[in-house]
Amino acid sequence: MARGRFITLEGGEGAGKSTQLRLLAEALRGAGVPVVTTREPGGSPGAEEIRALLVTGKPGRWQPLTEALLLNAARHQHIAETVEPALAAGTWVLCDRYADSTFAYQGAGHGLDPGVLRTLHAIATGGLTPDLTFVFDIDPAVGLTRAASRRGTEDRYEQMDLAFHGRLRDAYLALARSEPARCLLVDSSRSVEAIQSDLRAALRDRLGLPL
Repeated sequence: MARGRFITLEGGEGAGKSTQLRLLAEALRGAGVPVVTTREPGGSPGAEEIRALLVTGKPGRWQPLTEALLLNAARHQHIAETVEPALAAGTWVLCDRYADSTFAYQGAGHGLDPGVLRTLHAIATGGLTPDLTFVFDIDPAVGLTRAASRRGTEDRYEQMDLAFHGRLRDAYLALARSEPARCLLVDSSRSVEAIQSDLRAALRDRLGLPL
């Protein structure tokens, strides 16, 4: 049985990742591709419990290293319980955020040493790398306005200042430039339909899937 493909969607708050993930999953299923959709932090029972600690409460609730440790603990559980079993069974996995978010948020955003993050990443993931990553780019002010319209209790990161979100954007743009073979930069200011068309084209061109 062929191993499934691992596709991640990254970007700042309000970039539209969740909508695009849902539409892409529908397209894959329509093409006969088995697919699981998931998210980080979270994606498995234990990881969802850790998620609640991270995305609620006041912005200064955790030290940056504490956040990184919690995120990587959740990620390790998520991979073991959800991602790796699906891939091994030949199922494609679409994930809303993965390790790139930790390098952006805790690294660029909070200033945590990238070397520390790389060490935690290696331990938590065992080297599992996405086959394709869509990096959604949006002006932070626009993204935060979008996010505010759907704000519930999971708004801890959205409460952080605009400078923090600007650093996230810079980190994601740098990621897309540094890893063009894995990453595709997506302009999130366009229509839902235009963005989805680009995502499907990338699956055709990069992974050979007729969509």
